[in-house]
Amino acid sequence: MTFSSYEEFWPYYVAMHSRAATRWIHLTGTLTGLALTVYGVARGRRRYLAALPLIGYGTAWPAHFLIEGNNPATFGHPAWSLRGDAQMIGMMLAGRDAELAEIAQKWLAENPCQGCPPVADS
Repeated sequence: MTFSSYEEFWPYYVAMHSRAATRWIHLTGTLTGLALTVYGVARGRRRYLAALPLIGYGTAWPAHFLIEGNNPATFGHPAWSLRGDAQMIGMMLAGRDAELAEIAQKWLAENPCQGCPPVADS
């Protein structure tokens, strides 16, 4: 899909994370990778810098294939996806996961897809 701005991309990004399990796997992988990266930097162990992308993407991408039945938005929009991930995780940490589910359901209802897997309520 083509988007002219991040604001236009954001509801699509959330819709690609329509299931709560996918969002929580993203949060867990990203925060675990971030914690290990910070630990590595604090200890002067540069190899730990790889923890964030390896653990973050290594947990998130399989969730898309196995839970959502879609491809990660990162494949087509890497910069906006990174920003979207940060915004989504921030909202989740603020207790706004239900709002994310609503954004996803609205976008999916307005943008039906032939051949897409059915979306379960979160």
